[in-house]
Amino acid sequence: MWTPPEPMLTTVVNSPDLPPGWAAEPKWDGFRASLSVDSGRVMLRSRHGTDMAPAFTEVVAGAAQLPDATAIDGELVVWEAGRLAFERLQGRFRRRGTGADRLAQEWPAHFVAFDLLRLAGTDTAAWPYRWRRAALEQLFTAGRLTAPWALCPSTTDPDTVREWLSWTAVGLEGVVFKRLDDPYRPTVRGWRKYKVRETTEAIIGAVTGSPSAPRSLLLGRYDTDGRLQYAGRTVTLSRTVGGSFSGLLDPAGSEHPWTGWTFSAGWGTNETLNVTLVQPELVVEVHIDVARDGAGRWRHPVRLHRARPDVSPDDVAPFAS
Repeated sequence: MWTPPEPMLTTVVNSPDLPPGWAAEPKWDGFRASLSVDSGRVMLRSRHGTDMAPAFTEVVAGAAQLPDATAIDGELVVWEAGRLAFERLQGRFRRRGTGADRLAQEWPAHFVAFDLLRLAGTDTAAWPYRWRRAALEQLFTAGRLTAPWALCPSTTDPDTVREWLSWTAVGLEGVVFKRLDDPYRPTVRGWRKYKVRETTEAIIGAVTGSPSAPRSLLLGRYDTDGRLQYAGRTVTLSRTVGGSFSGLLDPAGSEHPWTGWTFSAGWGTNETLNVTLVQPELVVEVHIDVARDGAGRWRHPVRLHRARPDVSPDDVAPFAS
């Protein structure tokens, strides 16, 4: 039995400019996945090796469109109302049996293919990206692949990259850059990833650590009914940055809108954060990416830019806007 290689990885860059000798692809808001078919057996696994075949039965069934002894790297995505819906995809991850089959009908997944690792028994990982890309395009054309398969766009045109970076409204996270002459190198961070980030404001409603030296900030925004909704939290703050909040945050009274709430330590875990509620009076400016969950919260931890004691909570944009 042929064993698929470990995935090639990315490193984050701060520039959206397409380097000479590189191609760009859209960065999808989904689950990284590899699919291989060998002697009729289909393997669908996550970046960390988790078997996802029982959860995404429609993708496994779609492997019948591929030549035997073929392996593809890509991203599992779900579309809803014209945009990527990560929360629908997340809701399918641990479903099995009839539950998985029902959700495959209700929220069908697509496999967005962006690399070809094996084709009809020929290992292609050692080929340069430009060869692998051409072979992948030929596979889609000759095989007339249909759903659940989708071919990831690829370009060497900087203007096209700039256009893609304006697609955040549909859930596109950014772009991935791949050197045209590079082979597929398992576990190596040889690709570059640029994620679209915005600067926005939110209100501190709670902290981990102490109010005088918080380790992270839990952020909120008021909805249109005047209720403070949880919007997300920051990455862990350095001691220097945490100490800069000394004297700026006051412990909450008994009427805090989040009294009795619990906050998850992260996606995929039942662990809860130990938080201290504070008076929701201090506004901070943060860097966010475009990923949201089904409730409109920031799905990834955000990066603190600066405190804004000069801004009133009433001036912060409403929740989910």
